[in-house]
Amino acid sequence: MRILVVEDEPKLNELIVKRLQMEHYSVDACLNGREAMDYLACAEYDAVVLDIMLPGANGFEVLKSIRARQDRTPVLFLTALDTIDDRVAGLDAGADDYLVKPFAFDELLARLRVMIRRSGGHVSNVFTLADLTVDCDARQVTRGGENIPLSSREFAILEYLIRNAGKVLSRDKIGLHVWNYDYEGGSNIVDVYIRYLRKKLDEGHAPKLIHTVRGAGYVLRADE
Repeated sequence: MRILVVEDEPKLNELIVKRLQMEHYSVDACLNGREAMDYLACAEYDAVVLDIMLPGANGFEVLKSIRARQDRTPVLFLTALDTIDDRVAGLDAGADDYLVKPFAFDELLARLRVMIRRSGGHVSNVFTLADLTVDCDARQVTRGGENIPLSSREFAILEYLIRNAGKVLSRDKIGLHVWNYDYEGGSNIVDVYIRYLRKKLDEGHAPKLIHTVRGAGYVLRADE
């Protein structure tokens, strides 16, 4: 899952990024509203953590630019503005959630999980396909009742695939979603991790779940 953090206080920005990375999210971050608009115009995110009082363009302007292009990316306002009127204004402007500073990181993480789950139309963060079960909150994977340990990057790719089961995802799309702007497209790194996943998930099991669509990318589906 890829998240954009927009917070103009450098130390808090860095702290939020580090905590999200500890939870295995891929994170991009910036310190002003104009830069946030550039990030959002060039990449897809699963959620945005957005301050309101920002230089360049405030949070309301950033949110307006997102919604103006029919972008439904979940947005959480994280701000010191704490009156009821502030909360109402933020939610009415199109934010999906509103959290006041100072805040507890556990609450921020829980709210992000809920927003991401709802944006995908899911009632839980546990996904099943054939005899494969992926618990995104517990970061646990089983197939045929057998626990399958995955690295952080392997799990991130599998989570992206199963949240989009049945959809063909290009290598670049997977790479940019699972990594961040540090990802350099054109390498075979995605193919390498797909091979790791196939070895762990598909070897010795039927049906095969990870499929290559020649010239297009990969898809997770249960072909008999």
